[in-house]
Amino acid sequence: MKKITFTKEEKLVITGRLQRYFSEELDQTLGALPAEFLLDFLTAEIGPYYYNKGLRDAHAAFLSKMEDFGEAIYLLEKEPAKG
Repeated sequence: MKKITFTKEEKLVITGRLQRYFSEELDQTLGALPAEFLLDFLTAEIGPYYYNKGLRDAHAAFLSKMEDFGEAIYLLEKEPAKG
């Protein structure tokens, strides 16, 4: 599996959210470097579960649309003339 990565901008946003969560919900200060280490840990250890869930959801949505597509094609079929 390809490694889950984020751009520098995404990392800044995510680590900022982690820092805010620690401050607001846990009344603890989380520095920028520990926030980045936490993000790296969560990405490596928990990220694949979310990634795989997203893939399964996308696959199910795709299959559902394919069924709709198959039904639409069936509805377009014409009856040949008899006789």
